[in-house]
Formats: sequence, structure tokens, C-alpha cells
Amino acid sequence: MRSWSARRFWLVCLLLVGASCARVPRPAVTRPQDALVALQDTAKLVDDGGVASLRVALGESLVWLRTRPVDHRFVYGPREVTAGELVAALERLRDRLTDDLSSQDVSNAVLAEFDLLESAGGEDGSVLFTGYYEPMLDGSMTRTDEYSIPVLSAPDDLIEVPLEPFAERFASEKVFGRLEGKKLVPYWNRSAIRGGKLSERKLELAWVRDPVALFFMEVQGSGTLRLTDGTERRVGYAASNGRPYRSIGALLIQEGAIPKEQMSMQALRAWLAANPTQQDRVLDHNESYVFFRFLPGAAVGSLGREVTPGRSIATDARLFPKGGLAFIQTDHPVKMADGSVQWKPLARFVFNQDTGGAIRGAGRVDVFWGRGPEAELAAGMMKQKGRLFFLVPKPRAVVAVP
Repeated sequence: MRSWSARRFWLVCLLLVGASCARVPRPAVTRPQDALVALQDTAKLVDDGGVASLRVALGESLVWLRTRPVDHRFVYGPREVTAGELVAALERLRDRLTDDLSSQDVSNAVLAEFDLLESAGGEDGSVLFTGYYEPMLDGSMTRTDEYSIPVLSAPDDLIEVPLEPFAERFASEKVFGRLEGKKLVPYWNRSAIRGGKLSERKLELAWVRDPVALFFMEVQGSGTLRLTDGTERRVGYAASNGRPYRSIGALLIQEGAIPKEQMSMQALRAWLAANPTQQDRVLDHNESYVFFRFLPGAAVGSLGREVTPGRSIATDARLFPKGGLAFIQTDHPVKMADGSVQWKPLARFVFNQDTGGAIRGAGRVDVFWGRGPEAELAAGMMKQKGRLFFLVPKPRAVVAVP
């Protein structure tokens, strides 16, 4: 979204500018060996989602894990397991997951194959959950007076250079201008690109009418274009301009435009709509820019596999095992019939299938919600504390071959 990885990265920054609490900071977790710890209390794993979506997400992780060498090692805090062991455990779990299982049956099936470890959390020991989604924009394959804002593909003169020795030693994902072992030399900034620096390069994939909507599609890293002929085309992250992200939410809080306790994606959209003469200035404050590509199917995460609404999460790829089975406990917003929003418990098994530039540390999780109004609501409002667990395959006795 790129993969969805780039995404997801700005929205979190937008939403977290005001998220802080009184605490005694502790050193941040920097090694995967320290990211997961033994449970300090009991945890009740009661899944509130459907078995079918869990099987879909499990299948996507299996496809990716089977591309790894069977002896490739994944770090689960104090333990290490091979790709072969993970594949075998997930295959056994898949065979247990039938449609008639209750929530407790699902938990029993998981715990028959896996042991539970918990995230060490952030500096205050807690885990902060946010959400991301797949936006939908009205678009056109040709430029018109109405559709005049280009959705650009990646230029061919982006320059990658090796990272300094040992810098970002655990970095492995293509997010915000950073690829495995490489980084992008800073390219034209947002203001220059918006001003037409690339207009002669024929990079336009399509055209949209709303620059703010396009900005938020960059935030998410993927989206769907509803074209004028009635068809839809999905687009995803292709590259970035290598410029650092600068939060427009922080800017508007600093300027007193939006109180930080009221900051959300919805609040940002409303302010920008009410202040059209300020849009360019505010959006250009974020110099980072995302280039897109057409996707052949659904949105994909940093593993190159499709992400499943409500079952795929993004975490820090340096710390947590890619493709791994996890369990989350937090709250999410639900719009009621009268238009009000209530917060409901969220507890379910998920798979670690994405990452993001703002998803850093052992205390951050981003939940993928899919597309539509409910997904946008969750992505825009979630800033909830909760618990994150990872499931590591139980050790299995080695059977000696006579």
C-alpha cells in the first residue's frame, strides 16, 4: 500500500498529537527479545468476531509464511520459533476452525496449539490502539474541470541509498520512504509537487476533485476510486518522496484552531472544509507525499497479502513477528440508530500483517477496519488503551527417527 504500511502512518500521527498522560517514563523497548513478556495476570480470550473472517486472515498469513525458508527464525520475546513451526501450528489451527464453533471453542482451539505472551507496552507499560481504513474517492481517468487533482504514480528518479551501518537494524518494511536496508534521498516536497513540478512527467494514474480527500488517502496508504463510468479502481502505496512527516493536527492545535482534546480525523476534515482558503497552507505543512499504483485486488499490507477488516493489525515490524497470531482487548466506536456514538468492547484474534511509519514501539497497534462509514468512524476516532497479546506455538517434542 505501498502496502497499507505508509498509511496508516500519518493518520496515527494526526490523531496522537494530543495523546499523553501522567506517567513515569521507562526506557523504550528497542529489541524484539524484550517486546513480549510472560503474563502477570490471567487473560480471558473470548473472540467477538466471526470464524469465517478469522480463517481468511489466517490463510493470508500462511501464504506469506510459506514463502519464508522453513528454518527462518521469528522472535517472540523470550522465545524463537521457525517459519516451519509457525506454518505447522497455523495449519493445525485452521483445521480446527469450523463454522459451528462458539467463541469459547475458538479460544480452546487456539490455546491447544499456542502459548500466550503479552506486549511489554510503551513507556508507561500500556498499549494504545488506533484504526485505519480504505477510503473511497470520486475520480476520473481523464482530467476535467471537475476532476483536476492528479493521483500520481512514482517517478523514476527517486534515489535510494544504503542506511548507515547498524542504523535501524531491525527495519524491514517499505514505509514512508524507507525500504529494507535503504532510504530515499529527499525528493520534491508536497508544495512543489502540488505546484506542478511533475506535471510534464505523465505520472497521472487518475484525477480526483477533492485535494483533502486525496491527502487522507495518502494518510491511509490505499483507497478506492469511484470512476465516472461507474467502475471502481483500487490504488495503493507505491513510494514516497522521502520527506519526514509533519502533523497538520499538531499545527492546528498549536495555532488554536482545534482544541487538542477534540482532535480527530473528522475534526480535521470539518475544519479544512470550513476554511478552504487555508487548505493549501495547512496540507503543505506536511512535506511528505505518497505516490500510488493500481492494485489488482483488495488492499494489501506490508507482507504483500490482502488485509482483512477487523482481523489485520499493524505493529512495529522491528519488534513483533510478522504474520503472527495475536489477540487484542480494547474499545471501538459504534454509531447508534439515533446518530450518537457509543464505545463498545473489542476482543478478538487478529494477525500481524502490516506496519507503519507512526506505529512505533511495543505500545502501538493500528487496527484495519475495511471500507465504508463504520470503518471511517473507527479509523477516525480510535485512540484507546488496551492489551496486546501474541500467540507463540507450543513446544513440541521431537520424535526420534529409529
